[in-house]
Amino acid sequence: MTEDLMRYDMLAQDALRGVVRRALKIARDQGLPGEHHFYISFRSNAPGVEISEKLRKQYPEEMTIVLQHQFWNLEVNEERFSVELTFNKIPERLVIPFSAVLGFFDPTVQFGLQFQVQGAGGEATEEPATEASKPDEPAADAPGAVVSLDAFRKK
Repeated sequence: MTEDLMRYDMLAQDALRGVVRRALKIARDQGLPGEHHFYISFRSNAPGVEISEKLRKQYPEEMTIVLQHQFWNLEVNEERFSVELTFNKIPERLVIPFSAVLGFFDPTVQFGLQFQVQGAGGEATEEPATEASKPDEPAADAPGAVVSLDAFRKK
């Protein structure tokens, strides 16, 4: 079999990251329509990720955020997005390059994408996001609770 010198796998990943970018732009410009909300998993140790030291210590490799009711100052450009969330009632600003995104899931319509991401050591990873750091939001769970995304996936 011939080696893929075009790197179609990476071209496809870049195109699918465009879906995430566009969804975030819609949320930024129009708000989240209906019951839509996003779980976004990312490699917390990837180049360009900006999170507080407290969050970095708590989630040294991977983190999942939820954009639903309480998020502010969502900014989106071609390379990254930033958003303000609260964790245990403490406001935090996160900057996340699209290249660090591992997964995007909208449980309202059971839509999800998973990506390969370069780790801090430069290695590619395909690990699925399985846990979520949940920002403060109206829910029965305690703020900052860890939830499994498997509960939101159809079997």
